[in-house]
Amino acid sequence: MKSAVLVIDVQNFLFESTPQPFEKNEVLTRINQITNWARHQHIPVIFIQHEQAGTPMEYGCEGWQLQSSLHVEDRDHLVRKTTPDSFLRTSLTALLQELGVAHLYICGYATEFCVDTTTRRAAGLGYPVTLVANAHTTHDKAHATGEQIRAHHNATLPNISSFGVKLEAITAEILVS
Repeated sequence: MKSAVLVIDVQNFLFESTPQPFEKNEVLTRINQITNWARHQHIPVIFIQHEQAGTPMEYGCEGWQLQSSLHVEDRDHLVRKTTPDSFLRTSLTALLQELGVAHLYICGYATEFCVDTTTRRAAGLGYPVTLVANAHTTHDKAHATGEQIRAHHNATLPNISSFGVKLEAITAEILVS
């Protein structure tokens, strides 16, 4: 089964803000480990970038750019999006079909919005998903810390069986070992 790695919304505005996302540096390191591993396994890497006109996330602006410490190669793919759903009104579905992808590894930002929505939508479309449990993050919220939000999603998403495909959460270290 051919896989692809989705790196969601790891962009300057989201990662260079104060306060910073939970475990920002560790997450960036793990994402680079995953994408390097994927390339060596001939697994496509797809960077997904959120955009919103009139904001620091406007297409082409500095805040919209991928975070500078990410390892990005010319053979990687880029997908633009405007909602938390990386599939909605984007080129992602067509790209996955073109590449023959049948399974997704998901990491990135924001756990409770874009990572969650994309994971559920992927499963609904029939893609088994491996959520890289320690390579997604978010900012602290009034109701929960970024750490709590990540732990919650790592525990709950793999328990959804109604999509009929496997959802699992494993650490980057297990994935790349």
